[in-house]
Amino acid sequence: MTESNLKYIQNVKVEDIPWHRLTTAYKRATDFPKYFDVLFKMRSKEDVKAAGEEIAVNIEHQDTLWHATPFACIFLYRIYKNALENKIKNDIAEYLADELSELFDYIAVAIKAVNSMEHSDALPHFSDMLDEKYLWSEIYDEEEDEMRWDEGNVFPDDLYYSFYYYSEQVLSLVE
Repeated sequence: MTESNLKYIQNVKVEDIPWHRLTTAYKRATDFPKYFDVLFKMRSKEDVKAAGEEIAVNIEHQDTLWHATPFACIFLYRIYKNALENKIKNDIAEYLADELSELFDYIAVAIKAVNSMEHSDALPHFSDMLDEKYLWSEIYDEEEDEMRWDEGNVFPDDLYYSFYYYSEQVLSLVE
């Protein structure tokens, strides 16, 4: 991993990501910041479970990763580290660490599958995935989004492979 990509992973803030313009399996990632907050605070197992499930089903589906996935991995990795640090004194932290470990395994399987196929090179920098040309419209329009999906070729090859490549870069930091 390059030094600049590692610095990006270590320093990017939730508010630096235009979540409302990133795709997931079923919608856009607009609500991810509030889910990350619930996971990080670990106050209620029910809330943690609901927030975790909402993120999980949207960042990995049938071995497919999405535009929001590598960015979500950054914050899930930080939450995972926090959960590991607190799992002895917090049952919710232990539960969360186990659930995130399982999610990381699913993402790793998807990455392995794509890496075994011929693919484009990834974009040079993690942050390149946030270039304006790759982001979806500022204002959500369900009909416009559906038309974009129907037209096919939704993501350029280098961007699409970057979803896997940069998710792998983050997961390589998990101990």
